[in-house]
Amino acid sequence: MRPFTIVFLVAAASGMFFSGFSTWDFVTHLDRDVHDVHCSFIPGVLESDSSASSGCHVTLMSPYSSVFRAAIWGGIPIALGGLAVFSFLLFRGLDLALNRREDDKRATTFLLLATLLPVLTSLGMGYLSMVQLGAACKLCIGIYISSVVAFGAAFGIRAQGVGEDMDGFGREFGLSFAEGVGFVLVPALLYAALAPDYSKYVGTCGTLLKPEDTNQVLLPIGQQVSGKTTIEVFDPLCPACKGFEGRLAASGMAGELKRSALMFPLDNTCNWMVSNTLHPGACMVSEAVLCADAKADNVIVWAFEHQDELRAAAAKNPDAAKDLVTGAFPELKACIGSPAVKSRLNKSLRFAVANQLPVLTPQLYVENTKLCDADTDLGLDYALSRLLSNGATKETP
Repeated sequence: MRPFTIVFLVAAASGMFFSGFSTWDFVTHLDRDVHDVHCSFIPGVLESDSSASSGCHVTLMSPYSSVFRAAIWGGIPIALGGLAVFSFLLFRGLDLALNRREDDKRATTFLLLATLLPVLTSLGMGYLSMVQLGAACKLCIGIYISSVVAFGAAFGIRAQGVGEDMDGFGREFGLSFAEGVGFVLVPALLYAALAPDYSKYVGTCGTLLKPEDTNQVLLPIGQQVSGKTTIEVFDPLCPACKGFEGRLAASGMAGELKRSALMFPLDNTCNWMVSNTLHPGACMVSEAVLCADAKADNVIVWAFEHQDELRAAAAKNPDAAKDLVTGAFPELKACIGSPAVKSRLNKSLRFAVANQLPVLTPQLYVENTKLCDADTDLGLDYALSRLLSNGATKETP
């Protein structure tokens, strides 16, 4: 067995392990509960993290981690496709080695072409991770490296071959391509067939008890002025809220919603329902959002982009969040901290109390019917599309 063949087999096996554990992380969330995710360059090592701000969690919960989300709860994970592709590459590599086909130009040419799929996919997913999500997943990086190494090794295998007999390459390509499609299609179909049906939960997680906004605490957000009336229970420094907004935008369903935000900072400097501050500075930034009023979206987008900086600064100095916000939005300086905005924020919290809302963000109510908390991440497309189409509230079990 030649050195490049050995490198190729190791790269394909590594890609299988990395994508396999990534698939496992995804599958564990199909019980609609919260779980740790693997965050290690060594597949299987339980260096795990379930925090909403970790790169591993951000990428897993992102809209790019799976496909067909509206049809299947959570969708079919991209990592499952990666596992299938690397399995196929390992199969083809073993075929070369065991059947002594390392000099077969037809087989080695196809092998090189086949490795382009994971390389190009890695380039695309890497771009989305760094540019769109601003997060890096160690398992994903392992997959990217495995893809590049496999491509380089396949190039070496092809270059070291002898002879130029390419007769029958079309047939070789067709048969091998069909094998590859089978490797990918069969597990995807099995996954889709075995995926749980959670449609029975849609609309069963409760309704608002007193939805009337008598104190005018609900703040219009988004660009849509018509559609299903929707209330988001919202903390501008909540990583889960940031992730939720990204998933909602990617779902394409935001255009069907007339959205309002109920400010609910998980910060005990203003929220008496929180015993320990989870998001330092959230009260101050929430005041800024309320002060911005019609331009609240600008403050929200800015707060999402600077969440880590705002929380870290406020943890050291409670006034630091105000300095950062007013530095970006000087026109809000006179309003932030004023009795009027403090009263409005307090009334927002009173609205939550009147409706017996759990101390949790984000929450979404579509025409007063709650989207189940378990459906705000991987199940968003699946559950929200059904909630919108059902248009009726089911009885809460």
